Amino acid sequence: MPSRRHVLALLAATPFAASCAGNLPDPAAAWRDPSAGETDPRRHALAHAILAPNPHNRQPWLIDLVGEDELVLHADLERLLPATDPYDRQIILGCGAFLELLDLAARANGRHAEITLWPEGEPQPRLDQRAVAHVRLIAEATAKDALFDHILARRTNREPFSDRAVDEATLTAIANDALAQTPSEGASGPPAPLRIDWTRSPDQLAALRALAWNGFDTECATPAAYQESVDLMRIGRAEIARHRDGIALEGPMIEFARTVGLLNHRVLADTSNRFTRDGINAWRPLAEGAPAYVWMASLENTRAAQIAAGRAYARLNLAATARGLAMHPWSQTLQEYPEMAELYAEAERLAGARQGETVQMLARVGYGETIRPAPRRGLSEHIRA
Repeated sequence: MPSRRHVLALLAATPFAASCAGNLPDPAAAWRDPSAGETDPRRHALAHAILAPNPHNRQPWLIDLVGEDELVLHADLERLLPATDPYDRQIILGCGAFLELLDLAARANGRHAEITLWPEGEPQPRLDQRAVAHVRLIAEATAKDALFDHILARRTNREPFSDRAVDEATLTAIANDALAQTPSEGASGPPAPLRIDWTRSPDQLAALRALAWNGFDTECATPAAYQESVDLMRIGRAEIARHRDGIALEGPMIEFARTVGLLNHRVLADTSNRFTRDGINAWRPLAEGAPAYVWMASLENTRAAQIAAGRAYARLNLAATARGLAMHPWSQTLQEYPEMAELYAEAERLAGARQGETVQMLARVGYGETIRPAPRRGLSEHIRA
């Protein structure tokens, strides 16, 4: 029988397979030629937008198609993360990433995306039924952004990275690409000023590695926050294919552990269980072995600024992909619940947050193996009208 440690090594960070059991949906189908057969330019753009990075892979996007060339984006209020994201900031970052991929796809298809954010006003302190954005696609000659070509290869890579250093020139290049975002004509104003920075000294890198692990460990020790993640863990091929969202746990040993009862949601929820504790600790080398950390700060923390940060993060991830880099958000210490407050302050200090700035994203970056894409629910499940 395989040891607990062998099983948990796979629990820590394992890619999901493209295959699925029986007649269940293929979790990777949305990644293969997403615009095939789509004659409506809106659906073409949306089929790429649903591949955007988003917190806990919740895919919190609902779309209303209006008339012949318009659409309205809403946040799916059933897919929020109230324990770890009590003000819905991270969900909005995911909506920003969605809009950036939509814009890239529209331009690649000869359309100008006229985006108006929060047409009914910014919801505070939580999201509500109000629209996130109104979008109109206008047929005109547009220049394709080179980042569009990397949408299908973009990943959130939860695997260990190699110890190969990431040079300053590469980090500068991906930051410049991320910030080269031009707002659409008719949008509700330009993106809020953003700043991207990265670890620049061995001491700063060591401090951020420790911070990243402490944030992960603190989240696991906070019952409501940890349970939120456990509830979204999809164990084995059948569960992944059924849900096509959340945190995928798959591999031969995962299937074995699930089948014999070593692995289920009850076991995962019990942090005193040795099996579970070893699984949590298996993430430590990922945090402490990161060759670099990058972060993004906004001058404001309005809903529009959060959308701008999400758009820039999507571009950052695409620019990293274009240069063979792997990227993995590690933003537990930026979560705004009481148990994280001390580490939140430390994250701001280490990131050099200036007066009034909000650190919106923290991610480890390095060189890693090519992994399979995360599950996606498919375009039809996001369109409600």
